[in-house]
Amino acid sequence: MRGWGLLLLWGLLPGAAAGDSGRTFPHRTLLDSEGKYWLGWGQRGGRLAFRLEVRTAGYVGFGFSPTGAMAAADIVVGGVAHGRPYLQDYFTNANRELKKDVQQDYHLEYAMENSTHTIIEFTRELHTCDTNDKSITDSTVRVIWAYHHEDVGEAGPKYHDSNRGTKSLRLLNPEKASVLSAALPYFDLVNQDVPIPNKDTTYWCQMFKIPVFQEKHHVIKIEPVIQRGHEGLIHHILLYQCSSNFNDSVLDSGHECYHPNMPDAFLTCETVIFAWAIGGEGFSYPPHVGLSLGTPLDPHYVLLEVHYDNPTYEEGLIDNSGLRLFHTTDIRTYDAGVIEAGLWVSLFHTIPPGMPEFRSEGHCALECLEEALEAEKPSGIHVFAVLLHAHLAGRGIRLRHFRKGKEMKLLAYDDDFDFNFQEFQYLKEEQTILPGDNLITECRYNTKDRAEMTWGGLSTRSEMCLSYLLYYPRINLTRCASIPDIMEQLQFIGVKEIYRPVTTWPFIIKSPKQYKNLSFMDAMNKFKWTKKEGLSFNKLVLSLPVNVRCSKTDNAEWSIQGMTALPPDIERPYKAEPLVCGTSSSSSLHRAFSLQLRVCLTLLWGVCELCPNGCRSQ
Repeated sequence: MRGWGLLLLWGLLPGAAAGDSGRTFPHRTLLDSEGKYWLGWGQRGGRLAFRLEVRTAGYVGFGFSPTGAMAAADIVVGGVAHGRPYLQDYFTNANRELKKDVQQDYHLEYAMENSTHTIIEFTRELHTCDTNDKSITDSTVRVIWAYHHEDVGEAGPKYHDSNRGTKSLRLLNPEKASVLSAALPYFDLVNQDVPIPNKDTTYWCQMFKIPVFQEKHHVIKIEPVIQRGHEGLIHHILLYQCSSNFNDSVLDSGHECYHPNMPDAFLTCETVIFAWAIGGEGFSYPPHVGLSLGTPLDPHYVLLEVHYDNPTYEEGLIDNSGLRLFHTTDIRTYDAGVIEAGLWVSLFHTIPPGMPEFRSEGHCALECLEEALEAEKPSGIHVFAVLLHAHLAGRGIRLRHFRKGKEMKLLAYDDDFDFNFQEFQYLKEEQTILPGDNLITECRYNTKDRAEMTWGGLSTRSEMCLSYLLYYPRINLTRCASIPDIMEQLQFIGVKEIYRPVTTWPFIIKSPKQYKNLSFMDAMNKFKWTKKEGLSFNKLVLSLPVNVRCSKTDNAEWSIQGMTALPPDIERPYKAEPLVCGTSSSSSLHRAFSLQLRVCLTLLWGVCELCPNGCRSQ
């Protein structure tokens, strides 16, 4: 309550200062944009402890919601009134009506109020067995918060007006093992005055030269550098390693990515070495691992790809965002690597409209991991973090791990995926991948609100299904992905024949009559999709042969051959990749076109005719 000039304390530990309970909370984040509401938290066995520090002398509200809204939420309200602390467990129904929970599962441990702030600390079980409570798992949690200048009265909490909000967090992320020195040297890879077009999706690419080091360095932390006010504009940032055979003329200016006039030098930048996505924070490598710089095998030039999301088509935006890399000469034991696994980004990744749930799978084939690991590291590699990536229709992602037909522990999962919150998940325990293992990136989508097909692609309205695995020691493998056969997908809607040779993209249907001269995309949209048809199509797609990419750092491919079987509980065949499109440094084919046209791997119908230099054998 306002007017209390003295500190009101409850549960103060011996030796603790006023306003400080003496307990530690390893995680801390700001929930509002004005610096008024801070959340601290940490796991204590099967319980989670929270600390709320809020600029108010009234009540403080906090909770968990399936959508970030008030409906069906699990809420706790606390404060200090007339010198006495209080903490009450509430829930809301589907109509957002607030009700006190019969089973009170939040336990107050400390409370303090002064003339400006209220601080409360409390705990609860991860799983309370209360139907009105939300279980806390490794998945994304949408926390909701609110506060009011008055305490809770007999009629319950007063409406909080605009003093409320939501934020997605991963509450069970492991604690960071070490604190880095504030004096650690760093360099920035930041765009300079990039004009953002007034369209919903823009990918901007800029090449940078890594500083020249006289000895090997390790990058041990990477942070986003986001221009103030542009937090919602920057959807994700990827950092690629490029060819070293350039001079500094490639650094002259940035360019829109995946554009026909994009500089040829950008085509050599296909190895992802770091990924950050909206809502994420900085990433620190484990104490025994670092990103190597300064040796002949390390990047000399990198490409910064920034995905701008401008759904309101705002004009006149100028951005200066990027990444900050902290480095050291105190070399760690291992060099880190990144593998991109999942569904190869392509229009052949198809999701029908009107589906409350649709599942896609991207396969990192056992032949790929067998060949690459046997050649590079027969004892295996160790995964320590994973970034799971999808777009707006994504609802859940799982990275599954198989060995000799047996499913191992999930490498990573997020059953409550939030497009606006994507960051690397630190694994609680490092997981080893051995030669002959295989991985499946499994994505769930919801397209109930869409009237047309959703395609794999770069736009946020298109979809992706990817996992980025951070691991050590680094090997010569950067991409391990698949895409299902397209012709059998088209046969589902009745397509019988396409025009050959293939000279246009998307390619054109020849028969039957109802699809004649339509692109395959138009034909799929013309088909009358029902939920029943969508379920049948999903079952078909999950059983189709898939074409596999198994890429090296220099954009060459490992030479996997032949057919293989999936684990017994899945029973879906792979079709290995015998051919790829030829490439040329002088080719004007840009990477977006390349992403779509490398579907020449589906050789049954000759789409390789689209490749500028034909096809080449492995």
